Amino acid sequence: MRNLRTIVSFLTTATTLAVALTVTSCEERDLPGQRIIQSNSPKPDWGPTITPQMLAIIEELGRLAPTPIDQLTPQQARQQPSFKDAVNSLLDKNNVPRPTANVTISERQIPGYNNVPIRVKIYTPNTGPSVKPVLVYYHGGGWVIGSPEVYEYSTLALAQSTGAVVVSVDYRLSPENKFPIAHEDAFAAYKWVKNNASQIGGDAAKVAVGGESAGGNMAITTSMLARDRGVALPVHILAVFPVANNDLNTASYQKYANAKPLNKAGIVYFTNNYFNSPADGDSPLISLVDVANLKGLPGTTIIAAEIDPLQTEGMQLRDVMRAQGVTVTYQLYTGITHEFFGMYAILPEAQQAQTLAATQLINAFK
Repeated sequence: MRNLRTIVSFLTTATTLAVALTVTSCEERDLPGQRIIQSNSPKPDWGPTITPQMLAIIEELGRLAPTPIDQLTPQQARQQPSFKDAVNSLLDKNNVPRPTANVTISERQIPGYNNVPIRVKIYTPNTGPSVKPVLVYYHGGGWVIGSPEVYEYSTLALAQSTGAVVVSVDYRLSPENKFPIAHEDAFAAYKWVKNNASQIGGDAAKVAVGGESAGGNMAITTSMLARDRGVALPVHILAVFPVANNDLNTASYQKYANAKPLNKAGIVYFTNNYFNSPADGDSPLISLVDVANLKGLPGTTIIAAEIDPLQTEGMQLRDVMRAQGVTVTYQLYTGITHEFFGMYAILPEAQQAQTLAATQLINAFK
C-alpha cells in the first residue's frame, strides 16, 4: 500500500453525483456514508466482530428481503431485493449520493458455450489511452442468482480506478443451465475478449479476469481452461471471496453457519440448484483446493471476508496456489461479511479492498 491513495471526489453532472476512485497513494479519504451510516444494534451471535457499518447494511437487507433464500424458488430469489438494494436504500435515506463513475456503459451479445448468445455489459473509462487493458468480470450469486447490474458498483469502481475496460459477463444461470454451463460461458466470454479486444477498445495482450464468490471461482477456472485449451493466459486473477472447495464442514462453515447474507443453508441451496448431482462438487472446477491443477496460473489476488463461510477455503486456496508455484497476494478484511466488495460507499474495508485490487491489476497491466 506504499505510495497509494484512493482519492474520492463527488463529480456533479446534470443527472447524478459520481464517485470517482483514483489510485495514487496510501492515505484514504472516507466517504460520507462511512461516517453517517452505522447501526447501534447489539452485534448478532453469528457475527460478534461485525462493524457498525456492515451491520447497518445487513439489517437493511433483512428489512427489504426477510425471506431466507433457501425458502424461495430460484426465480423468486432473482426478484428479491439484493445487497445492492440495501446499500442504495441506506444511501438514499441518508441523502448520500449513490456511487457511479466516469465511464460509458454499453451492452452486446457474444457467443457463449456452444455458441449460445450471452449478454455482456461493458464499462469503458472516458479518460486514458484509446486502447485500454481489459478486465473480464464474473458476478456472484452461486450460479443461481445475480447479474452484472447487482454487482455493478464493483465493476464501476474497478473500471474507474484501473483505467481498464471491464466486461461483466451475464453467464447463464441454474437450475435452467446446470453445471458446467456457467463455467463454460465464463471461459467462452474470456476467449471472445482475447480474440476481439479491438472491438471494445481493448488491448488483447493485457486481459485480466476477476469475480466475486461463484464468479471468483470462475475467474480461476477460466484461467485453468485457458491453460489447458491453448488459449493465452490472463495477466492476473482477481478472486474476491471465491468458492474454492466442496467441504461444508470447514472451520469457517462451522463458525459462520448462520451468517448473513451468506450462510451454510444458502450454499446448499446454490449447489443443489447448480449441480447435476453431488458428484459435480468433486470436479476440479469446484474443488480447487484438493482436486484442481493450479500450476502455471498467473499471479492471483485473493480478497476475503472474516464473517463468511468461505473464509477457510480462501485461505486453503492461497496455500495450495503458493505450494503449486503461483504468486498470491491474500488479504482478509475483518468485521465484514460476504458480498462486501462493492459496498465502498458505506464500508471503509470495501474501499481498502478496491484499492488493493486496483493496485494489483494496474501492476499486472504494465
